[in-house]
Amino acid sequence: MNTTELEEKAIAGDEDSFTALIDGMQERLYRMAYSYVRNKDDALEIVQETVYKAYISIHKLQQPQYFKTWLTKIAVNCALDFIRKSKKIVYMEKDPEGSYASEPIEDVIDLQEALSVLDKRSRMIIVMRYFEDLPIKEIAGVLDMPESSVKTVIYRGLGKLKINMKGSEYFG
Repeated sequence: MNTTELEEKAIAGDEDSFTALIDGMQERLYRMAYSYVRNKDDALEIVQETVYKAYISIHKLQQPQYFKTWLTKIAVNCALDFIRKSKKIVYMEKDPEGSYASEPIEDVIDLQEALSVLDKRSRMIIVMRYFEDLPIKEIAGVLDMPESSVKTVIYRGLGKLKINMKGSEYFG
């Protein structure tokens, strides 16, 4: 069964089809949520909330082919709601071996510091494009923006990042 058939069945109320669609998007949803909160448990909570909201409102989805975009939009909104509600400071989380990341700690901190100079919208778009590998068209759909505006935000955001990273030993 192809994806469009699954989406149509899920909209019609078929729980197995909905579950199959969510299973296919689960890792992507988690990565996106984690990119916002940088905490495993919080990211899982956001994914759970995303799936719940999608399940109770799937019947409202008008065009089955936009299921992934629709679900991504719900995930982004759940992550932003979570951050707003918790007002959490984002800390780096240790992995089971006790180190902070698979990348050198300086690289992770440089990247987080660089992204922190961007405004919320620019940071969100840069994360969706380069960390989640979402196409520009999908980002535009998720944020209800024209594709040209998304491209402009990316271009300007990357320009700001380049200026800020010049002081780094990697770009100096």
